[in-house]
Amino acid sequence: MVTCGKCKAKRFLPAGGDPLTPVPCPSCGHPVIIPVQIRQFELREVIGSGGMGTVFRAFDVTLERFVAVKFLKREMAQDTQVLESFHREARAGAALNHTNIIHIYTFDEYNGQPYLVMELADNGSLDSRIEQDGAVSELAVLDVGIKMTSALQSALQLEMLHRDIKPGNILYNAAGEPKLVDFGLARKAQEEEEYGSSVWGTPYYVAPEKIERKKEDFHSDMYSLGGTLYHALTGHVPFEADTIEQVVAGHVHTPLTPPHEVVPHITQPTSDAICTAMAKNPDDRYPTYDDFHMALEAARSYLLVDQMKQHQALNPQAHPHLHPHAKSWWKR
Repeated sequence: MVTCGKCKAKRFLPAGGDPLTPVPCPSCGHPVIIPVQIRQFELREVIGSGGMGTVFRAFDVTLERFVAVKFLKREMAQDTQVLESFHREARAGAALNHTNIIHIYTFDEYNGQPYLVMELADNGSLDSRIEQDGAVSELAVLDVGIKMTSALQSALQLEMLHRDIKPGNILYNAAGEPKLVDFGLARKAQEEEEYGSSVWGTPYYVAPEKIERKKEDFHSDMYSLGGTLYHALTGHVPFEADTIEQVVAGHVHTPLTPPHEVVPHITQPTSDAICTAMAKNPDDRYPTYDDFHMALEAARSYLLVDQMKQHQALNPQAHPHLHPHAKSWWKR
């Protein structure tokens, strides 16, 4: 008998099946597996599944910690391009050491299926938070942006581009810390494009120069991060249209509507920082991640002061301990 990780219902699973093939819970449809141990990792629950693979919550019985184990689907392992992407994700993640980039622990194979073991971040994604709440608070968005610029700068120091920044690739751990995941499309900043004329990335956040088959550098990731923050902040992707082709064309030809014009309470510094990161011309974006980082930090400081001033205006006796000069400063 096993317990569903979502609704906690208990059910029997038939014996003799593939232990890595989940079956839907009869109560809620969440995928359920019979716990199985592979090497020192005891797979206990499915926490994510997509077209390429399945991610399990597992317990490392040797080091006594929970981890995530990502298996590539058996049929996908026969596709050389997909397999290379999986290897690339493992190598890139293993090479990076940043608190906001998911840590890769090991890469191995089980019955012909490649898998990688990584840090566990199963507290939802930025995408799920947008979907659940419609939009994310400005302070939380700035926190994500500040941490992601630091993470991407760390990757760039190793000449690495992520190439698929989007809300679904920013996960949260149990402490609520955002983690950048999925370096499957990553490549060295100085490498030539590997896939000919194909455009790799997610259409809602892809940089104009990638669409136009122009040279790609870290500014392309910066644009995608700006688009990701835009979506989280406003609840809308930067360019909405009836077809993907129209969405893609919007990145190239349609002027960006500033976030504060979509949601009026968004502060001007935050709106300006995102607009700069999403400039059509890469040369008009921030010259470095440090500059983008500092703009987001400044926007965060402005927001906190603005919130304090609003609070003080609504509650004039809330800070009686402040010196008169300090009170007058907050009212500026």
